[in-house]
Amino acid sequence: MSTDLHRSDPQWLTQARATLTGEFAAQTARLTELTADTGDPAEAHTRSALIAATRQSLAQITDALGRMADGSYGSCQRCAGRIPPERLEILPHATFCVPCQQRQNG
Repeated sequence: MSTDLHRSDPQWLTQARATLTGEFAAQTARLTELTADTGDPAEAHTRSALIAATRQSLAQITDALGRMADGSYGSCQRCAGRIPPERLEILPHATFCVPCQQRQNG
């Protein structure tokens, strides 16, 4: 989180880390299930899309945990402003504040 969030509520950061860690474990388990070969060629395309989405989710979670470790979690990667805790509660791996995310989606 940003320094302000560390100082104002260290338990919030602990909870956010626990949420991300739990989601990482769930997504890892999902990826393991998805990569198990069912032998059904009709499911191959759908399974491939789900695997790609799960890997992307794991990468986002890993990046968020890395930002927690280096102290940049909670700072927008575009404008360096503070990402509101409410946004991070909804989307713990958010990298942009809402205005910057809207510009990114443009």
